[in-house]
Amino acid sequence: MAFVVVAVAALLASGLTMFSGFGLGTLLLPVFALFLPVELAVAATALVHGANNVLKAGLLGKLADFKLVLRFGVPAIVAALGGVYVLKLLSGMPELWTYSLFGRQAVVTPIKLAMAILMTGFAVLELHPRFEKLEIDRRWLPLGGVLSGFFGGLSGHQGALRSAFLAKVGISPQAFVGTNAVIGLLVDLVRISAYAALLFGAGLTDVARSQEGALVAVGALAAFAGVIVGKRVLHKITMATVQRTTGVLLLLIALLLGAGVI
Repeated sequence: MAFVVVAVAALLASGLTMFSGFGLGTLLLPVFALFLPVELAVAATALVHGANNVLKAGLLGKLADFKLVLRFGVPAIVAALGGVYVLKLLSGMPELWTYSLFGRQAVVTPIKLAMAILMTGFAVLELHPRFEKLEIDRRWLPLGGVLSGFFGGLSGHQGALRSAFLAKVGISPQAFVGTNAVIGLLVDLVRISAYAALLFGAGLTDVARSQEGALVAVGALAAFAGVIVGKRVLHKITMATVQRTTGVLLLLIALLLGAGVI
C-alpha cells in the first residue's frame, strides 16, 4: 500500500511542478511522513525531489537566467546547510508527550511539532489569494534565497518561496522554468549531501538497502513519469486548483503530524 500511495503522489505532484515551479516536496513530504520517521521522510523527499530536478535541469537548464541563479542560488545553498543543522538538532530531541487516541499511542516530538507548524504556514500561503498577487523587487533576491534555502534544508519547503520571488522579477516564462530547475537542483545536491553526513552517516547504506530505500526509488521513478505526463496532460489544470488542493492536504497532514498521530 505504501508503494502505491507514494507512486501516485509523486506522479501527480511531479507533473504539477512543471508549471508551478513547486509542489513536489510540498505534497510528497506528508506522504512519506505517513510511512517513515519525519527526519527520514525529509531526506527521502529530498532524494526524489533531487532526481526530479536532475531531469528538469537537463531538459530546461539552458533556458535559465544565470545571473539570477547566482544572486538567489548562492544564498539559498548556504542557508540550506543551516536548515539541515536545525533539523538535526530537532531530530535528536526527546518526545514532548504521549497520549492514547482510539486505542493507539500518539507521540508528539519537537520535530513533528516543528514540521506541523511549517506545513500550516505554507498551507496558509497556498490558500491565501494575496500570495498570488505578491510583487517582489529584485533587490530582495538574496533574502529570498536565504529564506527558501533555509526552509528547503529544514523541511524541503523551498519551491513556493523561490517561485514567489522569481515569478515577480520580470523574466520570461521559459527563463522562470529553467532558473527554477537549476536553483532547485543545486540546493537539493547540497542538502542531500548534508542529510547523508549529519543525519545518517555510516547508516546510509543500510537505509538504501531497506524497504525505505525501495520506497524512495519508487517515488523517484514515478516523479520521472510525472514530468513526462505533465508536459502533455496536466497543463489543463489551473494553478488555483493546484494551490487549493495543496493547501488543504497540508493542513490535514499538519494537524495529524502535530497531534502525534503520524
